Amino acid sequence: MRILVKTCLVLLPVVLLAVGVFLTTDMSFRTPMIAGPELSHAEDGQDVHQPEEGVKYTCGMHPMIISDEPGTCPICGMDLTPMKEGTGGSAAAAVSGDRKIKYWQAPMDPTYIRDEPGKSPMGMDLIPVYEDEATGGAMITIDPTTIQNMGVRTAGVTRGDLSRTIRTVGLVSYEEPKQYVVNAKIAGWVEKLYVAETGQQVNQGQKLLEIYSPELVTAQQELLLARDNYDSLKDSSFPQISESAKRLLEASRKRLQLWDVSKKQIERLEKTGEVRKNVTLYAPYDGIVTMKMVSEGMYVKPGVTLLNLADLSKVWVLADIYEYQLPWVKVGQQAEVVLPYVNDRRFSAHVSYLYPYVEGKTRTVKARLELDNTDFELRPDMYVTVYLKGEQVDDALIIPQEAVLYSGEKETVFVALSGGRFEPRLIKTGLQGENGHIEVSQGLFEGEQVVTSAQFMLDSESKLREAIQKMLNPSRAESPQKASSDGGDNLDNLFGDEQQTEKKELEDLFN
Repeated sequence: MRILVKTCLVLLPVVLLAVGVFLTTDMSFRTPMIAGPELSHAEDGQDVHQPEEGVKYTCGMHPMIISDEPGTCPICGMDLTPMKEGTGGSAAAAVSGDRKIKYWQAPMDPTYIRDEPGKSPMGMDLIPVYEDEATGGAMITIDPTTIQNMGVRTAGVTRGDLSRTIRTVGLVSYEEPKQYVVNAKIAGWVEKLYVAETGQQVNQGQKLLEIYSPELVTAQQELLLARDNYDSLKDSSFPQISESAKRLLEASRKRLQLWDVSKKQIERLEKTGEVRKNVTLYAPYDGIVTMKMVSEGMYVKPGVTLLNLADLSKVWVLADIYEYQLPWVKVGQQAEVVLPYVNDRRFSAHVSYLYPYVEGKTRTVKARLELDNTDFELRPDMYVTVYLKGEQVDDALIIPQEAVLYSGEKETVFVALSGGRFEPRLIKTGLQGENGHIEVSQGLFEGEQVVTSAQFMLDSESKLREAIQKMLNPSRAESPQKASSDGGDNLDNLFGDEQQTEKKELEDLFN
């Protein structure tokens, strides 16, 4: 087993070196075909053609074939043609040294640009970006005829006011603090029911029902005994005795009050001395009976809900706001509620509260509006249309929303330059306004022109040009650290001194 492992370790560098030598030999064969010596020497009776300095040549059918000199394509045999300016990157401009600074950019944030040197938000010096460079890809050049055939349209980067009116659906709901529950605090039988219908209007102090409870009867009798006891002892020469009788009377009264016996009923009981079999319960609030769960003759226990009451003189409207609309909605904002099925009846309101959570099923945030409803025209669970007028954003940098290409984390636009050139530019956007405009927070200057149609074709062409730039200028495409980490030096670290010696011998053999 050890011999097999050692043999594999010995053969592994041999195989790697053989592949490297084959690729090197293959490239040495292709180089004369791309820019062969027959192109640098003239035939008999012909002038010598000297290639232009800094010009690259490529095949129209195979753009991966790139040469520094004219020649023929080794794949299809077609003549190589010069690459247009801007296709191969900024090599020609760099050679000539004639480069103009277009703007200054933050090293860590390509969307942060300024028209003069300075510091980035992270405190780093801004770096220059030249006119022949692009930050979001490779700059491309297209002749006017092709631009017209592609249907390229542009729009200006301008300053203007952004506003948005949100139209959404709302649901009428009860005013939660004005919902009440009537229940029994003592066990007994309902002898008489005065409110027997759901939806019935109830006023505060109105009779609701009469209940018979043996405990209430006993409590009335105890109150009368406590009253008589106090009357006989209140003039006692011992203050402690009279005070104790008084406390007993007060405790008997309080007991009945805690069982929802009214103050008037207690006063009448003490005055007449007549114990009533049934005790009447009264409505504690104004409202509408929204639920009735009691009938005459029913036996009820303490804590059982008898009636649900709700005050509908005011109602809430809960409007659904999507997450992207939240920046336009604020507490106190004016709103309009429309009843589309009642001759477009309109109500003025304002946003009183924004709920601090998102509904899981609808992915919306509820905005609460409060409305007066004295005529009961707004009914709970009714659907209405809500219009929210967002606060206007003044003097914002805006572009048409259709100009932005969204690719996950990045937002890109194509800036139209002179001479049929188009530069991909990374930007950051803000609020989305009406009429298809969007705010640009970083990445563009006022007065620039952005492409609003055919961006996808420009984007694919830009990606192809960017790949060509990386082939022509690998040092710009990847950092030195990455190049060294991907190079052959790391392969040397995988083997020992013995394998390195064998590798050197194989290299000398093939060379």
